[in-house]
Amino acid sequence: MRRLSQSPRDPVFVQDPYPFYDRARAAGPLFFWEDYDLPCAAGHAEVGALLRDRRLGREPPADLRPERPAHLAAFHALDDLGMLDREPPAHTRLRGLVLRAFTSRRIAALAPEIAALAHRLIDDFDGPEIDLLPAFAERLPVIVIARLLGAPEAMADQFLAWSHAMVAMYQARRDRAVEDAAEAAAREFTAFLRGHVAARRRAPADDLISSLIAAEAEDDRLSTDELIANCVLLLNAGHEATVHAIGNGVRRILAGGLDPAGLFASQAATAATVEEILRFDPPLHLFTRIAREDVELFGATLRRGERVGCLLAAANRDPAVCADPGRFDPARRGPAHLAFGAGLHFCVGAPLARLELAAALPVLFARAPDLALAEPPAFADRYHFRALGALRVGGARP
Repeated sequence: MRRLSQSPRDPVFVQDPYPFYDRARAAGPLFFWEDYDLPCAAGHAEVGALLRDRRLGREPPADLRPERPAHLAAFHALDDLGMLDREPPAHTRLRGLVLRAFTSRRIAALAPEIAALAHRLIDDFDGPEIDLLPAFAERLPVIVIARLLGAPEAMADQFLAWSHAMVAMYQARRDRAVEDAAEAAAREFTAFLRGHVAARRRAPADDLISSLIAAEAEDDRLSTDELIANCVLLLNAGHEATVHAIGNGVRRILAGGLDPAGLFASQAATAATVEEILRFDPPLHLFTRIAREDVELFGATLRRGERVGCLLAAANRDPAVCADPGRFDPARRGPAHLAFGAGLHFCVGAPLARLELAAALPVLFARAPDLALAEPPAFADRYHFRALGALRVGGARP
């Protein structure tokens, strides 16, 4: 296995990680990323295989679970109970309960509401030149998730602050200050949701939390702590990924001089554009898996409890399955992208993320046909996420 070195915080890499991904694919089916002390896959076939391999999972074997530091007790109390880091049978139970409440019918019915919210946010633009991230990309998904959970929309700014603090734990810039902020956010978020769940028990409503409470009451299959942890997961993951997908997509359209009228000319064209946005520059670049037993992977041995990295963005630009992968082309055909993962842990929020992009972006470009970059946008130091630091645009209002 070839060893490659590349700091995920190097400014050149932050702005454009794809040359490194090309080197990584050329190194073979697996390479060893020295900076992460982690074997990784970068090819589409290899990443897809690792994501679907049931010998790998997200939950470490019980006897190899690392000791949780006391200063992160509240954070790990949430993290350990979220379905993302559980394996069957717990994962099956949790995901099934969430999907029962998070139905495709409920999600599809949100389309007019999301479009109306996009119009409202555009109405609130403060002048023709704005930073589109806080004015649009951040607010739309967090308000949608808050409504789904039945949480007060007025708390959107607080939800954003909690989400940013907790998600920073998964970034290369993590340090003690980040950990302390995440722990504080976890404690505050948990306290809020515990009170909100209690209120919903007394007065159920037509929302996701009430549906999960009903499932909890049926046969005690969902504890209150599990309910809270998975609501936090849905808000954090559902918000952060969509923010970056909107920002990265708008950046590509504007920087590439593409024609929004054509990209969003019909429902089919919009759907194809959304998929290409997700393939071209996905919000999450690195996803790790843990060996549940000793396994042979592409000629290498992974011992029980060891990790392997899946470079989703590298897989999406694998020239073996995607002709001219650095070109943005919604008309392309080929294997499905891996932006949402694959297998057992395929993103439960994928339908909502797709809907938010498909409902909001056509409204944005129709309402602001003269939208243009006011300055070259730069990516932020947030790997393994792909996130802009700002997206200043002109022509936001006539």
